[in-house]
Amino acid sequence: MVYRHVEDLIDDGVFKPIYYAWIGTKKISPYASSAVIAAEDQRFFEHSGFDLDSIQSSIDVYMDGGRLRGASTISQQVAKNLFLTPSKSFVRKGLEVWFTLLIETLWSKERILTVYLNIAEFGDHLFGIEAASQHYFGVHANQISRSQAALLAATLPNPIILRAAKPSSYLLKRQHWVLGQMQNQ
Repeated sequence: MVYRHVEDLIDDGVFKPIYYAWIGTKKISPYASSAVIAAEDQRFFEHSGFDLDSIQSSIDVYMDGGRLRGASTISQQVAKNLFLTPSKSFVRKGLEVWFTLLIETLWSKERILTVYLNIAEFGDHLFGIEAASQHYFGVHANQISRSQAALLAATLPNPIILRAAKPSSYLLKRQHWVLGQMQNQ
Protein backbone atom coordinates (compact mmCIF):
# COMPACT_ATOMS: atom_id res chain seq x y z
CA MET A 1 0.00 0.00 0.00
CA VAL A 2 2.86 2.35 0.82
CA TYR A 3 4.51 1.38 -2.48
CA ARG A 4 1.29 2.27 -4.33
CA HIS A 5 1.31 5.73 -2.68
CA VAL A 6 4.95 6.29 -3.66
CA GLU A 7 4.16 5.19 -7.22
CA ASP A 8 1.27 7.67 -7.37
CA LEU A 9 3.42 10.53 -6.16
CA ILE A 10 6.17 9.73 -8.66
CA ASP A 11 3.82 9.14 -11.61
CA ASP A 12 1.17 11.82 -11.05
CA GLY A 13 2.27 13.85 -8.06
CA VAL A 14 -1.18 13.20 -6.61
CA PHE A 15 -2.27 11.40 -3.47
CA LYS A 16 -4.96 8.79 -4.16
CA PRO A 17 -6.76 7.12 -1.26
CA ILE A 18 -6.34 3.43 -0.54
CA TYR A 19 -9.49 1.44 0.16
CA TYR A 20 -8.71 -1.14 2.82
CA ALA A 21 -10.25 -2.85 5.82
CA TRP A 22 -8.59 -5.54 7.95
CA ILE A 23 -10.82 -8.36 9.16
CA GLY A 24 -10.21 -11.51 11.16
CA THR A 25 -10.39 -15.06 9.90
CA LYS A 26 -13.88 -15.67 11.27
CA LYS A 27 -15.24 -12.76 9.22
CA ILE A 28 -13.96 -14.14 5.90
CA SER A 29 -16.10 -16.47 3.84
CA PRO A 30 -14.57 -19.95 3.48
CA TYR A 31 -15.23 -19.48 -0.25
CA ALA A 32 -12.64 -16.68 -0.32
CA SER A 33 -9.94 -18.91 1.15
CA SER A 34 -10.85 -21.80 -1.13
CA ALA A 35 -10.87 -19.54 -4.20
CA VAL A 36 -7.44 -17.99 -3.63
CA ILE A 37 -5.92 -21.40 -2.92
CA ALA A 38 -7.52 -22.76 -6.11
CA ALA A 39 -6.31 -19.79 -8.16
CA GLU A 40 -2.89 -19.12 -6.65
CA ASP A 41 -1.44 -22.08 -4.75
CA GLN A 42 -3.21 -25.43 -4.85
CA ARG A 43 -0.48 -27.10 -2.79
CA PHE A 44 -0.63 -24.43 -0.08
CA PHE A 45 -1.24 -26.90 2.76
CA GLU A 46 1.34 -29.38 1.43
CA HIS A 47 4.49 -27.24 1.13
CA SER A 48 6.62 -25.28 3.57
CA GLY A 49 6.54 -22.01 1.66
CA PHE A 50 7.96 -23.10 -1.68
CA ASP A 51 6.27 -25.31 -4.28
CA LEU A 52 9.38 -26.99 -5.66
CA ASP A 53 7.38 -28.96 -8.27
CA SER A 54 5.87 -25.75 -9.63
CA ILE A 55 9.26 -24.02 -9.65
CA GLN A 56 10.83 -26.94 -11.54
CA SER A 57 7.94 -27.00 -14.02
CA SER A 58 8.33 -23.28 -14.64
CA ILE A 59 12.06 -23.71 -15.26
CA ASP A 60 11.45 -26.66 -17.60
CA VAL A 61 8.94 -24.69 -19.70
CA TYR A 62 11.35 -21.77 -19.90
CA MET A 63 14.30 -24.00 -20.87
CA ASP A 64 12.14 -25.50 -23.64
CA GLY A 65 11.67 -22.02 -25.11
CA GLY A 66 8.45 -21.10 -23.33
CA ARG A 67 7.63 -17.95 -21.42
CA LEU A 68 8.91 -17.75 -17.84
CA ARG A 69 5.89 -17.89 -15.56
CA GLY A 70 5.59 -17.25 -11.88
CA ALA A 71 5.71 -20.07 -9.36
CA SER A 72 5.27 -18.04 -6.18
CA THR A 73 3.25 -19.53 -3.37
CA ILE A 74 0.79 -17.64 -1.21
CA SER A 75 3.47 -17.57 1.51
CA GLN A 76 5.97 -15.99 -0.89
CA GLN A 77 3.38 -13.43 -1.98
CA VAL A 78 2.71 -12.51 1.64
CA ALA A 79 6.46 -12.06 2.22
CA LYS A 80 6.76 -9.87 -0.88
CA ASN A 81 3.62 -7.82 -0.25
CA LEU A 82 4.25 -7.33 3.46
CA PHE A 83 7.98 -6.60 3.54
CA LEU A 84 9.26 -5.89 0.02
CA THR A 85 8.49 -4.08 -3.22
CA PRO A 86 7.30 -5.73 -6.43
CA SER A 87 10.63 -4.98 -8.14
CA LYS A 88 12.39 -7.88 -9.81
CA SER A 89 15.96 -8.52 -8.73
CA PHE A 90 17.99 -11.35 -7.28
CA VAL A 91 18.46 -9.38 -4.05
CA ARG A 92 14.70 -8.91 -3.64
CA LYS A 93 14.09 -12.58 -4.44
CA GLY A 94 16.70 -13.59 -1.84
CA LEU A 95 15.01 -11.42 0.78
CA GLU A 96 11.66 -12.94 -0.23
CA VAL A 97 13.07 -16.43 0.43
CA TRP A 98 14.27 -15.31 3.87
CA PHE A 99 10.95 -13.70 4.83
CA THR A 100 9.01 -16.70 3.48
CA LEU A 101 11.03 -19.04 5.69
CA LEU A 102 10.35 -16.81 8.71
CA ILE A 103 6.63 -16.60 7.97
CA GLU A 104 6.32 -20.35 7.47
CA THR A 105 8.24 -20.98 10.70
CA LEU A 106 6.40 -18.48 12.89
CA TRP A 107 2.84 -18.45 11.53
CA SER A 108 0.21 -21.12 10.98
CA LYS A 109 -1.13 -21.71 7.48
CA GLU A 110 -4.43 -20.17 8.62
CA ARG A 111 -2.62 -16.98 9.70
CA ILE A 112 -0.70 -16.78 6.41
CA LEU A 113 -3.95 -17.13 4.46
CA THR A 114 -5.70 -14.50 6.60
CA VAL A 115 -2.87 -12.02 6.09
CA TYR A 116 -2.83 -12.75 2.35
CA LEU A 117 -6.58 -12.13 2.02
CA ASN A 118 -6.19 -8.88 3.96
CA ILE A 119 -3.28 -7.43 1.97
CA ALA A 120 -3.89 -8.72 -1.56
CA GLU A 121 -4.70 -6.02 -4.10
CA PHE A 122 -8.06 -6.71 -5.75
CA GLY A 123 -8.22 -3.56 -7.87
CA ASP A 124 -6.68 -0.15 -8.29
CA HIS A 125 -6.00 1.10 -4.74
CA LEU A 126 -8.31 -1.60 -3.38
CA PHE A 127 -6.71 -3.92 -0.82
CA GLY A 128 -8.09 -6.82 1.16
CA ILE A 129 -11.05 -9.13 0.77
CA GLU A 130 -13.35 -6.97 2.93
CA ALA A 131 -12.81 -3.80 0.89
CA ALA A 132 -13.16 -5.78 -2.36
CA SER A 133 -16.35 -7.54 -1.24
CA GLN A 134 -17.95 -4.25 -0.25
CA HIS A 135 -16.73 -2.38 -3.34
CA TYR A 136 -17.73 -4.94 -5.97
CA PHE A 137 -20.69 -6.73 -4.39
CA GLY A 138 -21.98 -4.50 -1.58
CA VAL A 139 -21.56 -7.23 1.04
CA HIS A 140 -19.11 -8.06 3.81
CA ALA A 141 -16.39 -10.64 3.15
CA ASN A 142 -18.21 -13.29 5.16
CA GLN A 143 -21.21 -12.95 2.82
CA ILE A 144 -19.61 -13.35 -0.60
CA SER A 145 -20.77 -16.25 -2.68
CA ARG A 146 -18.66 -18.98 -4.19
CA SER A 147 -18.94 -17.34 -7.60
CA GLN A 148 -18.01 -13.89 -6.28
CA ALA A 149 -14.99 -15.31 -4.43
CA ALA A 150 -13.87 -17.08 -7.60
CA LEU A 151 -14.18 -13.86 -9.60
CA LEU A 152 -12.03 -11.95 -7.10
CA ALA A 153 -9.44 -14.74 -7.01
CA ALA A 154 -9.39 -14.85 -10.81
CA THR A 155 -8.19 -11.22 -10.87
CA LEU A 156 -5.17 -11.86 -8.66
CA PRO A 157 -2.50 -12.31 -11.31
CA ASN A 158 -3.12 -8.67 -12.27
CA PRO A 159 -6.13 -6.96 -10.65
CA ILE A 160 -5.40 -3.67 -12.42
CA ILE A 161 -5.92 -5.24 -15.85
CA LEU A 162 -8.28 -8.07 -14.84
CA ARG A 163 -11.07 -5.97 -13.39
CA ALA A 164 -13.84 -7.60 -11.38
CA ALA A 165 -16.12 -4.60 -12.03
CA LYS A 166 -15.98 -5.18 -15.80
CA PRO A 167 -14.95 -8.81 -16.33
CA SER A 168 -13.56 -9.61 -19.76
CA SER A 169 -14.30 -12.91 -21.45
CA TYR A 170 -10.82 -14.04 -20.37
CA LEU A 171 -11.57 -13.19 -16.73
CA LEU A 172 -14.91 -14.99 -16.87
CA LYS A 173 -13.16 -18.10 -18.28
CA ARG A 174 -10.61 -17.84 -15.49
CA GLN A 175 -13.41 -17.50 -12.91
CA HIS A 176 -15.01 -20.66 -14.34
CA TRP A 177 -11.64 -22.46 -14.10
CA VAL A 178 -11.24 -21.33 -10.45
CA LEU A 179 -14.76 -22.60 -9.67
CA GLY A 180 -13.78 -25.98 -11.14
CA GLN A 181 -10.58 -26.09 -9.11
CA MET A 182 -12.54 -25.21 -5.96
CA GLN A 183 -14.84 -28.13 -6.68
CA ASN A 184 -11.82 -30.45 -7.04
CA GLN A 185 -10.21 -29.38 -3.73
